[in-house]
Amino acid sequence: MESNIESSCPVCGNENSLKMIAHTTEIAYFGEHTQVTLLCSNCGLRQTDFIPAEDKTPGIWTLKISSSDDLDARVIRGSNCSVEIPELELAVFPGTHSSGYVSNVEGVINRFIEAIKISKNQFNEQENSEEYKKCDALLESLDLTKKRSFTSELTLIFSDPMGHSKILHKKATFTELTKDEAEKLL
Repeated sequence: MESNIESSCPVCGNENSLKMIAHTTEIAYFGEHTQVTLLCSNCGLRQTDFIPAEDKTPGIWTLKISSSDDLDARVIRGSNCSVEIPELELAVFPGTHSSGYVSNVEGVINRFIEAIKISKNQFNEQENSEEYKKCDALLESLDLTKKRSFTSELTLIFSDPMGHSKILHKKATFTELTKDEAEKLL
């Protein structure tokens, strides 16, 4: 279902360019979800979220990445979910325009790689040698993992106060959040 929204675009302010597309589907292993996407034809804004048909329990999903099989694990990330790899001190926290996605663990690693490359481009190798070297080290660690050369175990953590996220793998663990813990993540 596609419909115009009688609201201005939150980015460019254009009154007549914002559309919403809602699509309900069954996502294997995750159940029925509605994908809601906001699109602005004026500035290109695109914001997507996945909303489960039934209430979900807020919680933290954890997966130790130590084998090729782990990289293929299916994941769904809701727009309120924080994603972390603590061994590398990497974290992505949701913002006001954060989008949800369905991918696999390797896809999450690719997103971290792209973000680090963007950050690295902000540094001058001579003037910011420490930051530059740290970016190179992070890229090397993630690249080795992607190439399925496991020199050490990494941990992928999805913390979702809305319960919309999940890591689908037999080794993945789930820890339920209390109401107070979930509210602190919002």
